[in-house]
Amino acid sequence: MPTRSNLLDERAVTRALTRMASELVEHAEGPEGLVLVGIQRRGVQLAARLAQQVEQLEGRAIPCGALDITLYRDDLQAIGPRPRIGETRIPGDLDGRTVVIVDDVLYTGRTIRAALDELADFGRPRRILLCVLVDRGGRELPIQPDIVGVTQPIARGDRVDVMVRELDGRDAVELVRE
Repeated sequence: MPTRSNLLDERAVTRALTRMASELVEHAEGPEGLVLVGIQRRGVQLAARLAQQVEQLEGRAIPCGALDITLYRDDLQAIGPRPRIGETRIPGDLDGRTVVIVDDVLYTGRTIRAALDELADFGRPRRILLCVLVDRGGRELPIQPDIVGVTQPIARGDRVDVMVRELDGRDAVELVRE
């Protein structure tokens, strides 16, 4: 039977997102030309919250979108004949802008590779940054985050579950040991 333990409670998630919003503005060298794009599912909600935080800090609305990377996955055949495809919504032209990919957990790097492939279909950003709530290690591709909420090495057989209040009724990050 799997055991669950808390990595981040609601207050810790809020603190991490607040800090990440400040770091995001620093890395992007200001809010001008900034676009946040969350990876379906929970990356979308995290991107929206980060956009709100940046707006509070900088007094400027930040465009926010969503990416569904399903059709760009390198293991699409393993998913089956009818994969569930979510919404991709890009807020305007990406050419010459700083795009921040937001995801909940960074593990192998394959999801981010797929996101980069999909973004290339929508334009040529000046710069792309990666922002993740949890970096669990275990990379299979040479992809590293620019902004991280928490770095926590997790064993290959274990799982990290991120809950967001918009979908799950609460904010938390849990380690699930099989």
